[in-house]
Amino acid sequence: MSTEKTKMAEEPLLPAEAGAAAVPGRREADAGGGGGGGGFSWLTALGFLFLTFNSGMAIYRSNGEAASVAFVAFSYIDLVLLFCCLRWFESAAPGSPARGQLKVAVWVLTTLLTIAFSYKVAAIMPVPVQILVWGMAAATVLGGFYAFFLHREGKDG
Repeated sequence: MSTEKTKMAEEPLLPAEAGAAAVPGRREADAGGGGGGGGFSWLTALGFLFLTFNSGMAIYRSNGEAASVAFVAFSYIDLVLLFCCLRWFESAAPGSPARGQLKVAVWVLTTLLTIAFSYKVAAIMPVPVQILVWGMAAATVLGGFYAFFLHREGKDG
């Protein structure tokens, strides 16, 4: 009598990175590549299709208002670039100069997106809430900078 748990334990495990120990419970089907060795999975393609459709609908419903079209177009391009940079970052060799440059690009793109959305939200809020929105945006940007560039894992107190 074989259970699902036993079947999962019998399947081969993937290494976390080249030369690293295998990750328990992670199988090739969970790797997310869609079996395409680094290509986009159908779920990724569906996500981009959904993002593109929603961006197109937002532009259509903006009635040609230039500021709204610019905001949607900027947000769409920023998100696509952010996802591409994240994918390249994950595939870059640890310690490579490209990885450092991609880390900067990811932080800049995330910061720009945070500022753009904070601006849109703050524009429709009363002043006390505007201050709160911009404070939260600043904390997010500074926290991201600290996490990406200043914090070192494994440091002792």
